[in-house]
Amino acid sequence: MEPVRRKALVDAALRVIGDHGSLAVTMSDIARQAGVSPALAHHYFGSKEQLLIETIRSLLRQLRNDTVAALRAARTPRARLSAVIRVSFHADQFAPETIAAWLAFYAEAQRSEETRRFLVIYARRLRSNLLADLKVLLPADAAERIAEGAAAMIDGLYIRQSLKSAPIGIEASIALTEDYLNALLATASPSPRSENGRPHRTTQGQMT
Repeated sequence: MEPVRRKALVDAALRVIGDHGSLAVTMSDIARQAGVSPALAHHYFGSKEQLLIETIRSLLRQLRNDTVAALRAARTPRARLSAVIRVSFHADQFAPETIAAWLAFYAEAQRSEETRRFLVIYARRLRSNLLADLKVLLPADAAERIAEGAAAMIDGLYIRQSLKSAPIGIEASIALTEDYLNALLATASPSPRSENGRPHRTTQGQMT
C-alpha cells in the first residue's frame, strides 16, 4: 500500500496547493484531502517540505514522460518541435490546480534553493528539447535564439492561464506558439544538416 498512499498524498498536495494558491498549507490539510491521518502522512514523508518536494518531482516526471512519449511518436524534426509545444499545453498541465501549484512553486523558488533547482531542471529540459531539433533545421545561433523565444512564449502563455479574467485556451496557446515558430523558421536560413539529409539522433527527455 505504500506506493499507493504516497501517490495519494502527492495528488492531494497538488489539489490543496491549487485550492490555496500557495504553499501555505499544512500536513493536516493534505492528509485530510487524501483521506488519511496526519500521522500517516508524516510516516511516509517525514515533513511537509519533503512532501512538497516530491510533489514538484512528480509534476516534472509526468511532464518528462509525456514529452518522451510524444517525441518517440514524431518522425521529423519539425514534428518533434510541435510535439514539445503540444505537450507543454497538455490538458493535464492546464488543470487549474496544476497551474496554481506551478506558480506557487515559482514563488517558493525565491526562498528555497531546492525548489529553484527543480525549476531550473524544467527550464533546461524545455530548452534542450526545442534546441535539439532546431539545430537540425537552422544554424546554431538562430536555433538557440528561437529556442529561447519559444520557451519564453510557452512559459508566458502558461502563466497567463492564472489570469482568470482572460484565459487563453489550450488550442489557442498551441496555435500562437506554432505561428511564432513558423514565422521565424520561414525567415531563417536552413542548416546544412537539414539539407544534406544527415541522420539526427535525439536525446530529449534524458535529463534527470
